[in-house]
Parts: sequence; structure tokens; C-alpha cells
Amino acid sequence: MSNSVLTGQADVMRAINNTIAKLGNGHVDIGFMEGATYPATKEGDKPLPVAQVAFWNEFGTATSPPRPFFRRMIAAEQNHWAKDVTVLSSIHQGNGKKTLEAIGAKIERELQKSINDFVSPALSPNTRKKSAKAGFDKPLIDTGHMLNSITSEVHS
Repeated sequence: MSNSVLTGQADVMRAINNTIAKLGNGHVDIGFMEGATYPATKEGDKPLPVAQVAFWNEFGTATSPPRPFFRRMIAAEQNHWAKDVTVLSSIHQGNGKKTLEAIGAKIERELQKSINDFVSPALSPNTRKKSAKAGFDKPLIDTGHMLNSITSEVHS
């Protein structure tokens, strides 16, 4: 694909299909990977998977409201991913692995931004008191461990 500007839907679809053909069967996983854990808080406890905590935050629990940071990010960002992959493929001269690594890193940043920007529903007064940072009032960010556990993995 040349560096020319894509002028219409047909051009964009052709570029996307060319990129898909170059990527082959590769894909990228983005989020909270197996093995990422919170350290055990008490002796004898098992480490808690970050993915489990993210799930509880995303969908809520009996004592905590849903805070759909992942779903909101997907809804806000997904419409440009196909074009992003096409542009990144051009930048990386059709190298599928580098293209997937680049889109994975981009979506990681979008997910981190979604967590950082999340404000509602606010933390309850009890949660603010129990927070690792007493008086801290930012949903989804207490220790920063979940935020810093977002990664991507390329599979080819």
C-alpha cells in the first residue's frame, strides 16, 4: 500500500482487507493477562488475579456498583481500530507482528486512559476511608496495580 490518502469507503475497505491478508492468522490479546496478580494480603492467602478484580470493577458486585471502564473504552474507540491497523501496517511495511504490537500498545494506552478518566459512580465514603491512600477519591485507582497490569500479547 502506498502512503497516499484514502479517499473513500472502498479505498479504506480495500486497504483493510490487504492488511488482514498480510497479518494472516495473527492476533493480539489486550487486557489483564493470566499470571498478573495482586500480592496476597494475609499469610496463607493466594494472590488474587488482576483479571478477577477488573471483572468485579467492570460488572460490579453485591457491594460495589459496576464501573464499565473496558466496555466504555471499546464503545468509544473501536470505530477507528481497523483504520489504525491499516496505517500501522503501512508504517511497519506490512510486518504483521510489528503491526499487532503497535495496535496492542495503542489500545493498552486507550484502556489506561479509560481507567484514569473514570469518575462515576464515585467511591462511597466507606471506600474512601479504607483506601490505600486514605481520602483518595478516584474510582478504579487505589494502588495503581490494575492500571499498571494492562498488557498486550501478540500471537502469530
